Amino acid sequence: MKRGFYTIIAAQFFSSLADNALLIAAIALLRGLHEPAWMTPALKQSFVVSYVVLAPLVGAFADSMPKGRVMLITNAIKIVGCAMMLFDVHPLLAYGLVGLGAAAYSPAKYGILTELLPPQQLVIANGWIEGATVGSIIIGVLLGGALITPRVSTVLLGIDFPVIDLPIDTPPAAAITIIMALYLIAAIINGFIPDTGVDHRVPSTNPLYLIREFSHCVALLWRDRLGQITLATTTLFWGAGATLQFIVIDWAARSLSLDLSQASMLQGVVAVGVAVGALLAAKFVTLRRSVDVLPVGAAMGVVVMVMIFVTYVPLAVVLMIAIGACAGFFVVPMNALLQHRGHVLMGAGHSIAVQNFNENIGILVMVGLYALMVRMGISIDSAVMLFGTFVACSMLLVMWRHRVNQAQFDSLHLVGMDKPDATDRS
Repeated sequence: MKRGFYTIIAAQFFSSLADNALLIAAIALLRGLHEPAWMTPALKQSFVVSYVVLAPLVGAFADSMPKGRVMLITNAIKIVGCAMMLFDVHPLLAYGLVGLGAAAYSPAKYGILTELLPPQQLVIANGWIEGATVGSIIIGVLLGGALITPRVSTVLLGIDFPVIDLPIDTPPAAAITIIMALYLIAAIINGFIPDTGVDHRVPSTNPLYLIREFSHCVALLWRDRLGQITLATTTLFWGAGATLQFIVIDWAARSLSLDLSQASMLQGVVAVGVAVGALLAAKFVTLRRSVDVLPVGAAMGVVVMVMIFVTYVPLAVVLMIAIGACAGFFVVPMNALLQHRGHVLMGAGHSIAVQNFNENIGILVMVGLYALMVRMGISIDSAVMLFGTFVACSMLLVMWRHRVNQAQFDSLHLVGMDKPDATDRS
């Protein structure tokens, strides 16, 4: 790997570390304000809405300048969002601004991989990126949980800055201050990401043109035989993963009698499993054989349903690792294949923006449905069963669609109506 790749890994680690710690701190902040339970999953919706609304623009923004500079600017936006929480802006609004920064950050983070590395290294690179991301998730949720505990928050609140009077008088506020420092570290590292030498001129800055172009890119990727399979799979994965974060917190409270700080540790355990699955995928799955991992996604839905029978913490840890391993093993090859197809069809920044648009629609819908179930008083066991069934059935539908696409490709190729492409076959 080129040296600049490891700088990208370091920047991604600290930015993602802060993102995941901030979610726990924001949940604690909401609970301190005695907001209704449905607002907890609504936090995620406020974070991802920018991914959907700004999707036509962020791809062009990521392609308009060196991506290291894009990542620097977007981390600064995240710091402003954290500061708003400290100055009594409602967590949903402030967390939404952090989401705006993340929405612009993501196309640069993934898009630079296709600029820096050849296609044959993308699965390995994604394994590294996902491994670093998962490591940051593990440490981030553990850090977020630790920062809001009475022992740690008491120490943080006891620190007094001379002359400066900061509005830091609650455990969540103290946690958010530490998290702002992590975003600052990420921003400093962003300054050392090399310019890849790619031409950063965009055809137009007209929003209407960008919306039309983005709509064309969305349609282009969904029409592509492999693009639609990978896009459907990653959309389902991220929607399911975001929902699972909140399901684990509620399930841990009811079935395992764990508080928020302890439940955040279970989220970290899921991330350990994702890291294991991601590393295995990077080692054993090539870009050409990426679609072979689809059955693992269906298996993940079945494994999730086992949660309702678990009431013992050590067994819960094993189950969380298994769920994470299934997720990591099938999403890394799918993500790499999607990046490659998108880069071939429309360019790195645009393809990642399309990916983010679809994946975050999945998050909005699935987390929104879970928030609705919480508001309606549906039991956590029923929610787990519905969630697992949905994931398994959706993956089976994706597998069926892939077989149909392959059959159509073979038929067209046999009659000479289509020319084979090395990436059109699994």
